[in-house]
Amino acid sequence: MPLRLRKALALGAAASLFVLAPDPGSRAAAMGGGGSPSASAPVYDSAADYAAGLAALKAGEFKAAEKSLSRVASAAPDSAEVWRLLGEANAGQNDLKGARKAYERAVKLEPDALAGHQGLGLALAGLKDPKAQGELDWMAAKAKACADACPEAADLKTAIQAMEAAMAAAAPSAALAPAGSLMFASPAAGDSAYLTAVGLINERRFDDALLALDHARLAFGPHPDVLTYQGYAWRRKGDWGRAARYYRQALSVAPAHKGALEYYGELKVVRGDLKGARQLLRRLDHACSFGCPEAEELRRWIAAGRAPDA
Repeated sequence: MPLRLRKALALGAAASLFVLAPDPGSRAAAMGGGGSPSASAPVYDSAADYAAGLAALKAGEFKAAEKSLSRVASAAPDSAEVWRLLGEANAGQNDLKGARKAYERAVKLEPDALAGHQGLGLALAGLKDPKAQGELDWMAAKAKACADACPEAADLKTAIQAMEAAMAAAAPSAALAPAGSLMFASPAAGDSAYLTAVGLINERRFDDALLALDHARLAFGPHPDVLTYQGYAWRRKGDWGRAARYYRQALSVAPAHKGALEYYGELKVVRGDLKGARQLLRRLDHACSFGCPEAEELRRWIAAGRAPDA
């Protein structure tokens, strides 16, 4: 399916507008409209709590971070990034049992994400739990399959070294929190990662795009534009179940997000669920008072009963 750029989209009742530099040879979804997530805010108010929690983590104020991030987790319980950061906040307070629970939730939500396994492994190592070896084995297997060629090669080496050191330590330590990931968490770094992901998706480099989106999500939390891009990348990789989960997360945060409604509708068409696609089209028509390209594109897909250009 060729890519098509969207130039602008308002998020539900929000007045903010995104603009993405056009790429005439592509349809890379400016999912919610494009541009930089730091220039816009989702229609729910958890973004402020997420930013506060992130700032508190960077400052070493772990209790304050836990308080803010717990509210975000209540609003967006399927955000693996939030649970990983909660794990860091708990580990920073030497609450390794709390960290373990948070990281277990993150790993359940994203079973192939290195950061979740690393955090869980470090918490288990700090607790002297023999299950830590299983997490180290998972990382070693992933590193072997990577063979220094995948985007996570350097991160895997660092994670394995941290795990080995933690397992050799004599006692639990707050230093077990993998806080090095916060280097990616400034708004400027998040915007850069987001726009890098857009370019990588245009080049059909979906694995690299997903890694960049992980960095953007660390900066912005469960932002609907980032989540929709993740859904789109997983859809193009053929993992429809995971794509649907990211689309649903985006819509739980921003129910009128036009990009998420369209792309989730397209996925339903691909999966043969035309009834579900029509339901999403009705929501799009309601969100688009004067019409919008997202609704017209989904209408084309439904009329064709498949991807129109397949």
